[in-house]
Amino acid sequence: MKEIKQVIIIRTDLGMSTGKKCAQACHASISASNIVRRRNVALWKNWLHSGQKKIILKVKSLEELGVIQENLKRETIESALINDAGLTQLSPGTTTALGIGPIESDKIDKITGELKLL
Repeated sequence: MKEIKQVIIIRTDLGMSTGKKCAQACHASISASNIVRRRNVALWKNWLHSGQKKIILKVKSLEELGVIQENLKRETIESALINDAGLTQLSPGTTTALGIGPIESDKIDKITGELKLL
């Protein structure tokens, strides 16, 4: 069986606290996972029962995140863009994170393989 993982990308240009980054990563993980669960339950179950591998990466800008999202759309890879509610550190609607997959590692590595770990 191919390796399956979820990739979560966090913006580092917003000055979010560590706790805020963690919360946004959780939103991205759950949101993307739910999309995959509804659209490809077999893939989701394989990921769920193989340790739920997650990789947290970083980008330096909204523009960089947008390029990644466009590449995901072109490859028809499920993702969830997270916009903050604005209740604590950020203005309402600020884009903070992107959750991708779970998806086969070789498919997502082509798009996110050059990004640095958070």
